[in-house]
Amino acid sequence: MELPGGPTQPEVMAVSLEKLGVRPGDTAADIGCGTGTVTKAIAALTGAGGCVYAVDRRPAAVSITRETCAGLPQVDVFEGEALSFLSSPHKQIDCAFCGGSRDIAAVIARLDEEGCRSVVVNAVLIETAVDTIHAMQERGIFREAVHLQVSRSYELTERIMFKPINPIYIIHGGREC
Repeated sequence: MELPGGPTQPEVMAVSLEKLGVRPGDTAADIGCGTGTVTKAIAALTGAGGCVYAVDRRPAAVSITRETCAGLPQVDVFEGEALSFLSSPHKQIDCAFCGGSRDIAAVIARLDEEGCRSVVVNAVLIETAVDTIHAMQERGIFREAVHLQVSRSYELTERIMFKPINPIYIIHGGREC
Protein backbone atom coordinates (compact mmCIF):
# COMPACT_ATOMS: atom_id res chain seq x y z
CA MET A 1 0.00 0.00 0.00
CA GLU A 2 1.28 3.46 -0.85
CA LEU A 3 0.54 6.66 1.07
CA PRO A 4 0.55 10.14 -0.44
CA GLY A 5 3.70 12.04 0.49
CA GLY A 6 5.66 9.15 1.94
CA PRO A 7 7.95 7.68 2.89
CA THR A 8 10.37 10.37 4.05
CA GLN A 9 13.38 10.35 1.76
CA PRO A 10 16.56 8.99 3.43
CA GLU A 11 18.53 12.21 2.89
CA VAL A 12 15.73 14.29 4.41
CA MET A 13 15.42 11.86 7.32
CA ALA A 14 19.17 12.05 8.01
CA VAL A 15 19.09 15.85 8.33
CA SER A 16 15.82 15.82 10.30
CA LEU A 17 17.07 13.24 12.82
CA GLU A 18 20.37 15.08 13.27
CA LYS A 19 18.44 18.26 14.11
CA LEU A 20 16.06 16.33 16.40
CA GLY A 21 18.93 15.07 18.55
CA VAL A 22 17.40 11.82 19.79
CA ARG A 23 19.27 10.33 22.76
CA PRO A 24 19.34 6.76 24.05
CA GLY A 25 16.45 6.22 26.45
CA ASP A 26 14.42 9.19 25.15
CA THR A 27 10.68 9.20 24.81
CA ALA A 28 9.93 10.47 21.31
CA ALA A 29 6.89 11.09 19.14
CA ASP A 30 6.50 10.76 15.39
CA ILE A 31 3.44 12.86 14.65
CA GLY A 32 2.01 12.18 11.23
CA CYS A 33 3.98 8.92 11.13
CA GLY A 34 2.85 7.90 7.63
CA THR A 35 4.77 4.78 6.63
CA GLY A 36 6.65 4.49 9.92
CA THR A 37 10.12 4.82 8.41
CA VAL A 38 10.98 7.77 10.67
CA THR A 39 9.40 5.96 13.65
CA LYS A 40 11.66 2.96 13.03
CA ALA A 41 14.76 5.16 12.72
CA ILE A 42 13.90 7.02 15.94
CA ALA A 43 13.37 3.68 17.73
CA ALA A 44 16.88 2.62 16.70
CA LEU A 45 18.27 5.81 18.24
CA THR A 46 16.30 5.59 21.51
CA GLY A 47 17.28 1.95 21.95
CA ALA A 48 15.50 -0.67 24.00
CA GLY A 49 15.18 1.72 26.96
CA GLY A 50 13.33 4.34 24.94
CA CYS A 51 9.73 4.80 23.92
CA VAL A 52 8.44 6.03 20.56
CA TYR A 53 4.85 7.10 19.98
CA ALA A 54 3.75 6.93 16.34
CA VAL A 55 0.65 9.04 15.69
CA ASP A 56 -1.45 9.36 12.54
CA ARG A 57 -5.12 10.09 11.86
CA ARG A 58 -5.21 7.84 8.77
CA PRO A 59 -6.05 4.18 9.37
CA ALA A 60 -3.92 3.11 6.38
CA ALA A 61 -0.89 4.93 7.81
CA VAL A 62 -1.38 3.30 11.20
CA SER A 63 -1.58 -0.11 9.56
CA ILE A 64 1.59 0.45 7.50
CA THR A 65 3.46 1.82 10.53
CA ARG A 66 2.52 -1.26 12.56
CA GLU A 67 3.95 -3.45 9.78
CA THR A 68 7.10 -1.32 9.46
CA CYS A 69 7.72 -1.37 13.21
CA ALA A 70 6.75 -5.00 13.89
CA GLY A 71 9.07 -6.48 16.49
CA LEU A 72 9.98 -3.12 18.03
CA PRO A 73 8.50 -3.25 21.56
CA GLN A 74 9.36 0.39 22.30
CA VAL A 75 7.00 1.62 19.54
CA ASP A 76 3.39 2.42 20.48
CA VAL A 77 1.10 3.34 17.57
CA PHE A 78 -1.86 5.68 18.11
CA GLU A 79 -4.61 6.29 15.56
CA GLY A 80 -6.11 9.76 15.84
CA GLU A 81 -5.41 13.46 15.70
CA ALA A 82 -2.16 14.72 17.21
CA LEU A 83 -3.92 16.94 19.75
CA SER A 84 -6.09 14.02 20.90
CA PHE A 85 -2.97 11.94 21.48
CA LEU A 86 -1.21 14.79 23.29
CA SER A 87 -4.26 15.20 25.56
CA SER A 88 -4.25 11.48 26.46
CA PRO A 89 -2.04 9.92 29.15
CA HIS A 90 1.50 9.31 27.88
CA LYS A 91 5.10 9.56 29.05
CA GLN A 92 6.66 13.01 28.85
CA ILE A 93 8.00 13.49 25.33
CA ASP A 94 11.67 14.49 25.05
CA CYS A 95 11.69 15.06 21.29
CA ALA A 96 9.06 15.13 18.57
CA PHE A 97 9.20 14.82 14.80
CA CYS A 98 6.20 16.23 12.95
CA GLY A 99 6.01 14.91 9.42
CA GLY A 100 2.49 16.11 9.02
CA SER A 101 -0.10 17.57 11.30
CA ARG A 102 -3.14 19.72 11.32
CA ASP A 103 -3.17 22.54 13.85
CA ILE A 104 0.64 22.71 13.86
CA ALA A 105 0.71 25.82 16.09
CA ALA A 106 -1.41 24.08 18.74
CA VAL A 107 0.71 20.92 18.49
CA ILE A 108 3.90 22.94 18.98
CA ALA A 109 2.35 24.79 21.93
CA ARG A 110 1.30 21.51 23.58
CA LEU A 111 4.73 19.93 23.07
CA ASP A 112 6.44 23.03 24.48
CA GLU A 113 4.11 23.12 27.50
CA GLU A 114 4.94 19.47 28.12
CA GLY A 115 8.64 20.33 28.27
CA CYS A 116 9.65 18.73 24.99
CA ARG A 117 13.39 19.37 24.48
CA SER A 118 13.42 19.33 20.66
CA VAL A 119 10.82 19.57 17.89
CA VAL A 120 11.47 19.11 14.17
CA VAL A 121 8.77 19.83 11.61
CA ASN A 122 9.12 18.78 7.98
CA ALA A 123 6.95 20.90 5.70
CA VAL A 124 6.42 20.79 1.96
CA LEU A 125 4.08 23.79 1.92
CA ILE A 126 5.45 27.30 2.35
CA GLU A 127 2.42 28.20 4.47
CA THR A 128 3.12 25.33 6.87
CA ALA A 129 6.76 26.39 7.14
CA VAL A 130 5.78 29.99 7.89
CA ASP A 131 3.11 28.96 10.42
CA THR A 132 5.60 26.64 12.13
CA ILE A 133 8.34 29.28 12.33
CA HIS A 134 5.90 31.85 13.74
CA ALA A 135 4.52 29.39 16.31
CA MET A 136 8.03 28.53 17.47
CA GLN A 137 9.10 32.21 17.55
CA GLU A 138 6.07 33.12 19.66
CA ARG A 139 7.11 30.49 22.20
CA GLY A 140 10.80 31.46 22.07
CA ILE A 141 11.90 28.02 20.86
CA PHE A 142 12.73 28.64 17.19
CA ARG A 143 16.28 27.54 16.36
CA GLU A 144 16.50 27.38 12.57
CA ALA A 145 14.86 26.53 9.28
CA VAL A 146 16.61 24.58 6.53
CA HIS A 147 15.43 24.40 2.91
CA LEU A 148 16.63 21.09 1.54
CA GLN A 149 16.68 20.07 -2.11
CA VAL A 150 17.91 16.60 -3.01
CA SER A 151 18.52 15.31 -6.53
CA ARG A 152 19.23 11.70 -7.46
CA SER A 153 21.21 10.39 -10.37
CA TYR A 154 19.70 8.25 -13.09
CA GLU A 155 20.85 7.02 -16.44
CA LEU A 156 19.74 8.86 -19.56
CA THR A 157 21.04 7.83 -22.98
CA GLU A 158 24.04 6.09 -21.43
CA ARG A 159 24.91 9.16 -19.39
CA ILE A 160 24.12 10.33 -15.90
CA MET A 161 21.58 13.02 -15.17
CA PHE A 162 20.10 14.27 -11.91
CA LYS A 163 16.40 14.37 -11.15
CA PRO A 164 15.26 16.53 -8.21
CA ILE A 165 12.82 15.32 -5.60
CA ASN A 166 10.44 17.81 -4.03
CA PRO A 167 12.17 20.38 -1.81
CA ILE A 168 11.35 20.40 1.89
CA TYR A 169 11.57 22.81 4.81
CA ILE A 170 13.03 21.38 8.00
CA ILE A 171 12.17 23.60 10.95
CA HIS A 172 13.86 22.99 14.29
CA GLY A 173 12.75 24.29 17.62
CA GLY A 174 13.61 23.51 21.20
CA ARG A 175 15.32 24.52 24.36
CA GLU A 176 18.98 24.19 25.30
CA CYS A 177 19.51 21.32 27.71
